[in-house]
Amino acid sequence: MDSIYNTLKNVASKFSLNGEFIGGEPYGSGHINDTYAVSIKQGDKTVRYIFQRINHEIFKNPVALVENIARVTRHIHNKLQQTNTTDIDRRTLTLIPTIDGDNLLTDNEGLYWRAYIFIENAKTYDIIESTDQAYKAAQAFGQFQCQLADLPSPRLIETIPQFHHTRSRYDALLQAADIDCCGRAASAHKEIAFAKDHESVVDTLLDLQASGDLPERITHNDTKLNNVMIDDDTGEGICVIDLDTVMPGLALYDFGDMVRTATNTGAEDERDLSKISMDIDMFEALTLGYLSTAGSMLVPKEIEYLPFSGKLIALEIGLRFLTDYLQGDVYFKTHREGHNLDRCRTQFKLMQSIEEQEKVMQQIVATATDALINN
Repeated sequence: MDSIYNTLKNVASKFSLNGEFIGGEPYGSGHINDTYAVSIKQGDKTVRYIFQRINHEIFKNPVALVENIARVTRHIHNKLQQTNTTDIDRRTLTLIPTIDGDNLLTDNEGLYWRAYIFIENAKTYDIIESTDQAYKAAQAFGQFQCQLADLPSPRLIETIPQFHHTRSRYDALLQAADIDCCGRAASAHKEIAFAKDHESVVDTLLDLQASGDLPERITHNDTKLNNVMIDDDTGEGICVIDLDTVMPGLALYDFGDMVRTATNTGAEDERDLSKISMDIDMFEALTLGYLSTAGSMLVPKEIEYLPFSGKLIALEIGLRFLTDYLQGDVYFKTHREGHNLDRCRTQFKLMQSIEEQEKVMQQIVATATDALINN
């Protein structure tokens, strides 16, 4: 604990915080970066900030990553100013510069840090507790996409190239299974077979993009529902966070990840697969919330494939968990033996549940689209 305290104190001294470091502690439940809530005494009040140590083993170009975030948050900030929005610092992330005026700090050990204003009186939820929360969070992600639709060039940097490129994810799994560097393939033979049985799914959106039916968007690319801050008082989704993977992508990747996160009736690493299914009421709430803000932006094929997108992303994330398990748990943080295999199994079970309800999902989208057009 002393080492964390001293590290955070040293990092704090390099940012323009205009106050005295009091302390800090780990914060949130992210898998990749190390995140801390840091308290700074400024005059007669204590102000909190978020410090994040960027995992540069995953994000190979932290400078470009933070530049993406700076561009995106400035653009949203300016849009909110133009509409005379109040509490702008609660509605988009705000980077704190270093004392040298940079958005990124490199410490004495060569590690990369950034700091944000802490958004008070709001929280994230690892598991959405109501359809209203799902609706509000989907609204926030849809609005986020719309806010960035006119971001000026140049094109954002791909912080993780081919992040949602499902064919690449599938090929990486086959390679990991073939190499079997940790001798784990036998324990995952059913999951590997499941992936192979669903190979026909992996190219669907990629082919539609290549044909021009799906436009490239600026997307969040990691739309877990715990990446939206929900206001404690109003229940509104006020701020989209965790912007490391904001880059060019498909709108359907974002919506699909919302589906695979919010509609799952169990935890992402639930071992009892009888608890895993897709909650159709949650799907309807996501659809209505997302279309309420993004519907006017979307082209027909994007709307048509909203139900399919959840199935694809559940498969893709399952492939990623399974690949990491076979490679020795080198990407996602794990907390027990076989943790990534458990995560994979929940995604594949969720995909099956989505497939079973896909016709109902299509009807929900059709009804919501008709309502949008008629209004």
